[in-house]
Amino acid sequence: MWTRFKHLLELIRFSHTLFALPFALLSAAIAWRLNLRDGGTIRPQELAGILLCMVFARSAAMAFNRLVDRGIDAGNPRTAGRHIPAGLLSVGTVTSFLIACAVCFVGSTLLFLPNRWPLWLSAPVLLFLCGYSYAKRFTRWCHYWLGAALMLSPIAAWIALRGEVAWPPVWLGLAVFFWVGGFDIIYACQDVEFDRERGLFSLPARIGVPQALRMAMVSHGLMLVCLGALWFSAGLGPVFLAGIVGVALLLAYEHSLVKPNDLGRVNLAFFHVNAVVSVGLLFLGLADLWWTSRGKAVVPAAAQVRLEPHASSPLACVECVLPRDRAL
Repeated sequence: MWTRFKHLLELIRFSHTLFALPFALLSAAIAWRLNLRDGGTIRPQELAGILLCMVFARSAAMAFNRLVDRGIDAGNPRTAGRHIPAGLLSVGTVTSFLIACAVCFVGSTLLFLPNRWPLWLSAPVLLFLCGYSYAKRFTRWCHYWLGAALMLSPIAAWIALRGEVAWPPVWLGLAVFFWVGGFDIIYACQDVEFDRERGLFSLPARIGVPQALRMAMVSHGLMLVCLGALWFSAGLGPVFLAGIVGVALLLAYEHSLVKPNDLGRVNLAFFHVNAVVSVGLLFLGLADLWWTSRGKAVVPAAAQVRLEPHASSPLACVECVLPRDRAL
């Protein structure tokens, strides 16, 4: 039993949860600061809900990906050792795991009640996450579908806690979108020949590795722009601004590791550098929130779409709000 559970954690690359979870937690921390300003409280079940929803949604999507791609994985020397092609896990076991994670994901949204939006949106979100597994079969922009999937994490966390969509989580989500799209392009450079042979779509296979790496660099530059917009829209301070500079240096280092004629350090660039980026931004963001909370930070006015959490249906109450500048 333990061996099978260990194989399941390896199958979904549980450690890669580090990529998206820190951004959801950072978005939640900014939302909680606003909740406290509005006289609300931080409910422990909300933190539990964010953690559980992130883990179960990602696990379900990864299990679905491994099921859908098992034939492709078996033919690729780089992925032939994955658990289903190698016979370490059966299709039935992974399918059962997928169903269990999907049910637990939907169930975890109940922790946000009386806000019903997480429950209403859980099925569409899960379908979008699983849809990524087919993207490589019809579009070279599949890397940005993955980026959009992870982009949902900070936006969904904000909606779960605030019942609205505002600029800070949108800018953070866009930063995740460009960041993930960029590093997934780099990762896909390893499979250029295989993708071309199988007729699979990816930017490196379609436009070549040199051009794809330049595209990844542009994408990461746009990530920095979005982080700057987040810094402004959320009223963050000098600590987070220093974090953006640190991210820029880390991304420059990441791109220095990968050359069109030398892809031997892709894994170092993909996992280790990006894990430092996500976890580092979370801790610097939390430090900045603590720092700015000692005084009064002003969040510039921003259009919001407020979602009424007690409405009887998803379309019952959607209100556009134009708030004044507000002190936190």
